[in-house]
Amino acid sequence: MKKIVKVGNVECGADKLFLIAGPCVVEDEKTMMDTAEFLVGLSQKLDLPLIFKSSFQKDNRSSADFYSGPGIDKGLAVLQRIKEQFKVPVITDIHYPDQIAAAAEVVDIIQIPAYLVMQTTLVVEAAKTGKAINLKHGQFLAPENMIKPVRKVEQAGNTNIMVTERGYTFGYNDLIVDPRSFYHLRATGYPVIFDVTHSIRKYGIPSSDPAGGSREFIPTLARSGVAAGIDGLFLEVHPDPSRALCDAASQMCITDVTEFLKPLIEIHNVEVKYRPKF
Repeated sequence: MKKIVKVGNVECGADKLFLIAGPCVVEDEKTMMDTAEFLVGLSQKLDLPLIFKSSFQKDNRSSADFYSGPGIDKGLAVLQRIKEQFKVPVITDIHYPDQIAAAAEVVDIIQIPAYLVMQTTLVVEAAKTGKAINLKHGQFLAPENMIKPVRKVEQAGNTNIMVTERGYTFGYNDLIVDPRSFYHLRATGYPVIFDVTHSIRKYGIPSSDPAGGSREFIPTLARSGVAAGIDGLFLEVHPDPSRALCDAASQMCITDVTEFLKPLIEIHNVEVKYRPKF
């Protein structure tokens, strides 16, 4: 039986679809607060549980010259303000074991980046906090092998686990989402999330270049994932993606999100009703 992971007032893995959303990286305070205010209003309007996401650091940028975030102190301070002002759970990435304690003081979910999901020390130390852990599917890892980092978290005594699909490396600088991966991730027994905006990134092309992401595929991929039985949808959103400091080519504009989500909620409700019992 699938475990339900409770994060604040959000029951991840229950019958209701939930949303993880926010700018890729923590930017200026106005951008962050405006985005959070919009998303909280959207959550209430659509009755869609929300977890706010942003990273204080993105340490896997393709150039050392690209913006990687404000750093842990300033970034966590912004997330703390959002959490307190809007009464919403928050999630962020960690990249190194020495970031875990500070992050755990603020966030409700610690996210392990896809590139780092097989790093045992990182995963185990994060698990020991007792916080919910979101394990992102490594682009290099067969989806059925995601059970391996899941087991590492369990062995550390933590069963507050979620697993996230974000595409598998195929060929050169492209990502493919295989719907079979949702089946394998569901087999872990934990809530499954689909990070659809990361799955349309074009690697090797700067994210500021419009060719660095294929937004036209977002609706098709999102509907496929929801119909395949995901529990949560992960979107990186921004008030003006063209000016975003990270993943400008793949983030969604907040003004497009409401209408984008409405049919997904309907598809999810049908999927839950007719979900296969195997």
